[in-house]
Amino acid sequence: MGGKVVKLKWYGHASFLITADNGLKIITDPYEPGGYDGAIGYGEIPDTPDIVLCSHDHADHGYTKGLKGEFEVVNKSGVTVVKGIEFKGVEAYHDTEEGQQRGTIIIYTFAIDGVNICHLGDLGHEIDDALAEKIGDVDVLLIPVGGMFTINGNVADRVIEKINPKIVIPMHYKTDKCGFPLARIEEFIDRKRNVSLMATDEIAITKETLPKNQMIMLLDHAL
Repeated sequence: MGGKVVKLKWYGHASFLITADNGLKIITDPYEPGGYDGAIGYGEIPDTPDIVLCSHDHADHGYTKGLKGEFEVVNKSGVTVVKGIEFKGVEAYHDTEEGQQRGTIIIYTFAIDGVNICHLGDLGHEIDDALAEKIGDVDVLLIPVGGMFTINGNVADRVIEKINPKIVIPMHYKTDKCGFPLARIEEFIDRKRNVSLMATDEIAITKETLPKNQMIMLLDHAL
């Protein structure tokens, strides 16, 4: 595999470990194991991050107390530069009523070794052209598809069409470790032909090997 390699591991829910070619580690939306009366069944995050991104402060997305080591937290909109990486945070809503039900969230877009990654957090609504423009160019899109607290699969389809990434990685859906009443992944991938079952919890990506045609990659949860 030529070029610098970015590794992306799905812990579960909306939490990922993104590892740069130089070993720098970013964790997104860490959850509280056992939180919400056991609804969060994913295990304790074992890795030591350098940077942690939190889309909002709910216990299944902003539980930094359970993480090991010393790290910097990014949890705001605007541009934040940490360890040479520029994180662009764009405010959006956790619901369809401009935040009146569940408040706001932060969408993060950032480049690691030439690969543009976007984490949509608990996005709760469709996006318009203005928001898509703020998000910018995306190679890898981490998108919630489970509905209930976020967009569902049908809305996710339209969000994907707006953003037009090379790789789509679904998150925040019902699994054997998630007790929330979310939709299962089958409801999102049904009748789609560009789906790849990766049979692993981690993928390696380089800018040079990004697919020409959009792919949906399903990861196993690591924890």
